[in-house]
Amino acid sequence: MKQPLKVIISGGGTGGHIFPALSIANALKALQPDVEILFIGAEGRMEMKRVPAAGYEIKGLPIAGFDRQSLLKNIGLPLKMWKSNQMVKRIIRDFGPHVVVGVGGYASFPTLAAASAMGIPCLIQEQNSFAGKTNKMLGRKAKKICVAYEGMERFFPASKILMTGNPVRQQLMECKLSRAEAIEKLGFDPIRPVILVIGGSLGARTINESVLAHLHLISESKVQIIWQTGSYYFEAIKRQLSEQGCPSNLKVTDFINRMDEAYRAADLVISRAGASSISELCLLGKPSILVPSPNVAEDHQTHNAMALVRRNAALLVRDANARVELLPLAITTAKDDAILRRLGDNARSMGLPDSARIIAEEVIKLSEK
Repeated sequence: MKQPLKVIISGGGTGGHIFPALSIANALKALQPDVEILFIGAEGRMEMKRVPAAGYEIKGLPIAGFDRQSLLKNIGLPLKMWKSNQMVKRIIRDFGPHVVVGVGGYASFPTLAAASAMGIPCLIQEQNSFAGKTNKMLGRKAKKICVAYEGMERFFPASKILMTGNPVRQQLMECKLSRAEAIEKLGFDPIRPVILVIGGSLGARTINESVLAHLHLISESKVQIIWQTGSYYFEAIKRQLSEQGCPSNLKVTDFINRMDEAYRAADLVISRAGASSISELCLLGKPSILVPSPNVAEDHQTHNAMALVRRNAALLVRDANARVELLPLAITTAKDDAILRRLGDNARSMGLPDSARIIAEEVIKLSEK
């Protein structure tokens, strides 16, 4: 009797790593229902809650990233790395995977490094247009590297690269509401344009401050805004709005559960330039203004954003300029149907559907070899 396929998927830290990882797992389940999947993440990070909630087992490593703000906090890093290396070797031996998949995040490095040393084929899912140092190191021994942008031969051997795009949350592609129905469900007017403001799964301070700086402009405009602040900033923003007054055309929430409906309602999206967010915008054909985070390795969000800007598929506002420029530009853009149509059409042309299934098929091919 053939042994069921066993796969370890490692990484996390943010939704940008976790959503693709879960999409790949679900695609593997769809192709081989008896597949056994184990996740490896970092203790205390969001994958330790999100992965079990999606129905998968996860093991946590005591690993952490290098803290550039407080060097004293890095004293324990060598010990954490050593413990993580020992733990991950035991996990791999006990589980016996046929393939290991890395999606980025703290836990992916020790997991893929150990798997490669043990002769287990590895696949890297590189989400960004500018590969980080960790994946560039891991790419030397990986068997396959799945990418979402052209020109990744700068970082990886061309023979290993497969253009797949980034997996997105399947729910986003299955919204059954029309634009008018989604807008009415929000309590908005379907005749007036809608702007969706999001800052990633953890929120974005600059984007939030940009909205707060233009409450009067929002109130006077004819646009309607859905604003996801992120849970970290929500209570402080609520207090500030109670003092200053919240415009009736501004709806504020810490987290949007039905992102498919929010996207469907939106005529324009303001977002950071994380790889998963950009993939969602392209697949849905959404016009966007991107505000790359300056607090990421190798400034990869700017590289991600420029891949769209160069093809007239998005507008870009630098983080340093956002508090002054972002909301005025968004309100003007949301009223211009020609610009919205051009941005949306160009973004859609860059979308790569079926990414999760294609990556899952590559995992299965590696297991058969």
